[in-house]
Amino acid sequence: MLPAIKIENLSKQYRLGTIGTGTLSHDLKRWWITNIRGKEDPYLKIGEINDRSHKGNSDYVWALKDINLEVEQGEVLGIIGKNGAGKSTLLKILSKVTKPSTGTIKYRGRIAALLEVGTGFHPEMTGRENVFMNGAIMGMTKSEITRKFDEIVDFSGVERYIDTPVKRYSSGMTVRLGFAIAAHLEPEILVVDEVLAVGDAEFQKKAIGKMQDVSKTGGRTVLFVSHNMGAINSLCPKCILLNDGLIIANGNSSDVILKYYSNENGTAVFEPKAKKIGDNNVELISGWIENEEGKIQNSFELNERFSVCLKYKILNALDSIPVPNFHFYNTDGSYAFISQPAHETARPVGEYIAKCHIPKYLLNNRTYFVGLAISSYHKVGYDVNFFEQNALSFIIKDEMNYIEIDRYNYNSDIPGVVRPLLNWEIIETDN
Repeated sequence: MLPAIKIENLSKQYRLGTIGTGTLSHDLKRWWITNIRGKEDPYLKIGEINDRSHKGNSDYVWALKDINLEVEQGEVLGIIGKNGAGKSTLLKILSKVTKPSTGTIKYRGRIAALLEVGTGFHPEMTGRENVFMNGAIMGMTKSEITRKFDEIVDFSGVERYIDTPVKRYSSGMTVRLGFAIAAHLEPEILVVDEVLAVGDAEFQKKAIGKMQDVSKTGGRTVLFVSHNMGAINSLCPKCILLNDGLIIANGNSSDVILKYYSNENGTAVFEPKAKKIGDNNVELISGWIENEEGKIQNSFELNERFSVCLKYKILNALDSIPVPNFHFYNTDGSYAFISQPAHETARPVGEYIAKCHIPKYLLNNRTYFVGLAISSYHKVGYDVNFFEQNALSFIIKDEMNYIEIDRYNYNSDIPGVVRPLLNWEIIETDN
């Protein structure tokens, strides 16, 4: 099967400051070389990677550099990366809002894009008029749009204001109507940027459900950019990670999300580097994740035991009881669970290692993050000695699918954080 989108050697360069080369002679030379002689633009040979954290020496930056990607028909592909990584630039090129500097893109089918609040809307026209205008731009007939119109309005929830000029809509209403148009006018390729974050939680859930439906039942391709890793993980089986205009990871969403957080602030080993972490009484030395043999790693199968470890130092004799505690998070930032020793006693000055043993078949297959903390409990309450959020990260995999244990013939993701193997019994009655 031919891919829905095929991107080859795609790059996009921007010039900082004024537009143009600076002189008329340079502009004419550029036009002559690229348009008449058909050669590479000489000004594209100048440039730096778009790292916004450092001041560069060139007036040219690469927002995207040498992107090669194939997206299969019916695939839901997530695109993640920090701000300025090139995500929105890639979607704008795919949506034909802007042209690439080099490279080619081949499409199979019509594209509908929702990139920014209000994109594709005429503010003076009503919601109704904008629905028909957007459909016409996509090449649909008036009868096709009319057939879908009621469904679009119902999904958007703006029926009361459908004959009001869009310029009077709130940002949330605009996004609702824009997404409803893009999703319901049956494009072969649906491109959605972070704009869904403008909507409320109910609409986000509805929109994600619609994208799943468009892909599974309609066989349409979806490209989804988001900073919500929970949404990426649940919606997109695969995703790519962009950094400074380059694709640095492409594959299973859980693996790529783990790499994203590892690049930012998570890993299988954590050691304070720039400053001391802790107070005058207790200091964090390091944290790590290890398998049953004591080898450090951050990827485990469902049937593997492993341990989350914390090394700390008690600096002064204390009347209180320092208690290690680990905070386990989902990729969307919500709590999975918290664990601490059931019984702990006061300890003398010295170094200690606390280990939390995670049994096999406890956690579901997904990515998790761990916060390392110690709280000292005394008679009237407790003090937090330190709390380092998202210090560690790990992934639970279900590559074997464990059909013989709890899946049978069910091949989709099993929802929930925990997935324990519990004792059951089934009793035959006399009835």
